[in-house]
Amino acid sequence: MGEIRLHPRSSASELRATAEAGANIALTKYWGNADADLRIPANDSVSITLDRARTVTTVAFRPDLPEDEVTVDGRALTGPAWERVSRHLDLLRGRAGIAWRAQVVSRNNFPAGAGIAASASGFAALTLAAAATLGLAFSPRDLSRLARRGSGSAARSVFGGFVLLHTGVRDEDAFAEPLYAPDWWDIRDLIVVVSRAEKAVPSGEGHHLAPTSALHQARVARVAELNRQLLDALSRRDFAALGQVAEEDALLMHAVMMTSRPSLIYWLPETLAVIHRVQAWRREGIEAYFTIDAGPNVHVLTLPPYADRLQADLRALPGVQDVIPCRPGPGASVIPNPAE
Repeated sequence: MGEIRLHPRSSASELRATAEAGANIALTKYWGNADADLRIPANDSVSITLDRARTVTTVAFRPDLPEDEVTVDGRALTGPAWERVSRHLDLLRGRAGIAWRAQVVSRNNFPAGAGIAASASGFAALTLAAAATLGLAFSPRDLSRLARRGSGSAARSVFGGFVLLHTGVRDEDAFAEPLYAPDWWDIRDLIVVVSRAEKAVPSGEGHHLAPTSALHQARVARVAELNRQLLDALSRRDFAALGQVAEEDALLMHAVMMTSRPSLIYWLPETLAVIHRVQAWRREGIEAYFTIDAGPNVHVLTLPPYADRLQADLRALPGVQDVIPCRPGPGASVIPNPAE
């Protein structure tokens, strides 16, 4: 894959571009860092980029702004959240040799801060839009590395379909790469929303807490074998094998969270109700598995013959606020004419 060079709409007073990226669901998880400053993950992870959980971000660099202005879903960011975005923009400003501050407007079509990977789609879209705005040329691999600096899982959302994120010793070694295109396998991911509230402890803080769990190193060792099993399952389109790996690593990750100091318990009673329903479906011979990121909301993985029935059943569960049906989707891209 060659370099990506993107040309923004520009004038004497503004450089502007808009990009879109999808959230991803990790089948094996990124939890904990080998290098916290560079956001190098403690282990490799494999994910599916989703088609219907999307973020659209516009970045406009202007010479008249005293500082960066960042709005997400109509709310102006302040404090650590704003600082995180501004530091990420500094990486790109440094590459371009420009000091202009930026106005960033980002919108999600799914609940942000609730464990549905809004930081992944958000920083992937931000990285691509900022690079496009500044007319910078990057290879897809380097774009994923840059996105990783904002959010580790954002490296995966740069690409579509089924994606592998590598850990590494150096910044150059930790990047994502596509494994299979979205049409490789029509897996369905039903995102079961049981809470839209922002979680009290964000994932970034959780990554720092991971090593305080006595289970962290055991999980990192185990996930290496789980990744081997998962890559084999993907190559053969073995759904049962994929689902078993996804469930095991989700439970391992949450065991690390629950045994960190302080403990992180993201689950709600409704989370457990969905898990129990998925297990009951399997006893009935229905192919369905669950996975859960850092939050209370559940991803139910299934195949097309079951998707409509399971979606209807999930919507009928007490406490379920919404179900977002997704398939493997495209990677991040610039929107040429966002007004359209």
